[in-house]
Amino acid sequence: MTSLDLTTQSEKTRQNLLGLDRQGLEEFFVNLGEKPFRARQIMQWIYRHKQLDLSQMTNLGKGLRSRLQNEAEICLPEILLDKASVDGTRKWVLKLFDGNGIEVVLIPTENRSTLCISSQVGCILNCRFCSTARQGFNRNLTTAEIIGQVMVAVQAIEESDSIVAPLTNIVLMGMGEPLLNFDNVVRSLNVLTDDLAFGLSKRRVTLSTAGVVPMFDELAKTGVSLAVSLHAVSDSVRDKLVPLNKKYPIRELLAACRRYVQGKKQRRITFEYVMLDGVNDSLEDARELVRLLSGIPAKVNLIPFNPFPGADYRCSDKDAIKRFGDVLMRAGFMTIVRSTRGEDIDAACGQLVGQVIDRTRRQQRLKFSDVLPLSS
Repeated sequence: MTSLDLTTQSEKTRQNLLGLDRQGLEEFFVNLGEKPFRARQIMQWIYRHKQLDLSQMTNLGKGLRSRLQNEAEICLPEILLDKASVDGTRKWVLKLFDGNGIEVVLIPTENRSTLCISSQVGCILNCRFCSTARQGFNRNLTTAEIIGQVMVAVQAIEESDSIVAPLTNIVLMGMGEPLLNFDNVVRSLNVLTDDLAFGLSKRRVTLSTAGVVPMFDELAKTGVSLAVSLHAVSDSVRDKLVPLNKKYPIRELLAACRRYVQGKKQRRITFEYVMLDGVNDSLEDARELVRLLSGIPAKVNLIPFNPFPGADYRCSDKDAIKRFGDVLMRAGFMTIVRSTRGEDIDAACGQLVGQVIDRTRRQQRLKFSDVLPLSS
């Protein structure tokens, strides 16, 4: 497993228990001289009973509770901003221990609630159509910081005066590239899908990547759903939109996608495609996309571009998007034009910015060859 690790660690000596999956908790308690089953008890208190005060976990002995208060903690990020959209979308800006801020978005519908969470403070990939990229990059999020986002949202849903469906879906489509924070993200996936924690179906947890190809095979072992930010059908265009393409071009990316679904009859990949006027929205582009995706069990999300100050692109008009989608649907691909949610609170796709202390601009800039695993 490989992760980009530019994290400035907290000086705290206590273990945030949100940062451990079941296996990690079992190891934690064994190291304390306790039985592994304590992990189950702790998980039930945290995720079922929503009890974050270790002193109130009454089926643990007083001695163990006292020791845990010295050795461990259960800390959530601080809420700096809680803002609701006219369409029901809700955005939080969460403050981390080092002063950085990240954004989390809850998208409720009548029957389900989807939470879009972040995996990094900022993003190093610098995709040209994404507002997050303009903020630079600071570090990876810890597992506790990833799970903390979900805990904040679950608490908010339960305390909401309005009728909001329980949390049913998680998408790692917020700030950052999840596959460049692989170990922490996988531990988070373990917690999200653990029956003692959030108990989400692996099909309802989706990781979105710009295409860090060497990590696809490892990610496939988790069984979660995969979304790939494709956005172009030629390397020349994708090199400009998604600079990571220069290292892992479309041919390698799609080969990795085919491996991801190989032998998995129920597995399907979602391809995300932002619609940019005059850049990638022609009928020729649509036909080439059909050719590229041939043989891959796929769904295509067409994403109307969400403008932001200083953006170099315009959104394709509705007719162009419809014509593009019609080509895909006639070829047999499930195609959805993603509705824009939360645009009035800057919570739409590509608009998340947080409050990033940009280490990539204060220190020497990093090249892809420095931070990405080498192709085999």
